Amino acid sequence: MMHAWMGLDHVQLAAPVGCEEEARRFFSGILGMTEVPKPEALRKRGGVWFQCGPQTIHIGVEEPFAPARKAHPAFLVRGIGALKKRLADAGVTVKEGEEIPGVVRFFTEDPFGNRLEFMEVL
Repeated sequence: MMHAWMGLDHVQLAAPVGCEEEARRFFSGILGMTEVPKPEALRKRGGVWFQCGPQTIHIGVEEPFAPARKAHPAFLVRGIGALKKRLADAGVTVKEGEEIPGVVRFFTEDPFGNRLEFMEVL
């Protein structure tokens, strides 16, 4: 039997010890994602999870911590202009991406310095 690719279940981003409240403020409060309870067996590791469409974003504790500056998730959104304004209104720096035909995109960083891309296919 052949295997079949079904998609991605989650993307994990690293964060420092004690990151949970700041992650909630950014991913839930600013971006508007819903927090997902972690399984009991994984709670002792720290971190927090958020729903992003059918996938989840796992913010995991890493020690020593170093943010991902190049590798990054690219989030597909609808209403990218509204998201960009929401981030700017919250004081989050937004950097325009190079143009890709049929795509509007921009970059920012989470509170821990991890690179994030947001894109909307026109």
